[in-house]
Amino acid sequence: MATPGKTTLEQQRAADAWQRCQNYGKEEVNAAKGLPALIMNSGLIQVLAFCHEKGKANAKVAQDLQDWLAQRFIKVLPKADFETLMANLMNATPADYQAITSEAFAWLRWMRQMAAARIRD
Repeated sequence: MATPGKTTLEQQRAADAWQRCQNYGKEEVNAAKGLPALIMNSGLIQVLAFCHEKGKANAKVAQDLQDWLAQRFIKVLPKADFETLMANLMNATPADYQAITSEAFAWLRWMRQMAAARIRD
């Protein structure tokens, strides 16, 4: 149980996702819903590269994910820009890469729900 005034990591993920998705449209919601399956099938590095190349909604959600991961793993991912983050992911230890990928899944679970809840028609 969290102590008064302290938030849990789950609360932090939820709050971050809620704030970041405030201007998402249907395209971003669909991208957020599809990213976990893509990561599961292809891996985090490949999916971030795909989203960067694809642009628009995919790139927006991927950048939000990169920003969160850089916040959480500041020693391994000191910057959230695409080039630096990709280089750091490729040089991460297997344990760090696995932890970062697990965190990506955890954050995306919140993003999928929050983005769908905030969608504006």
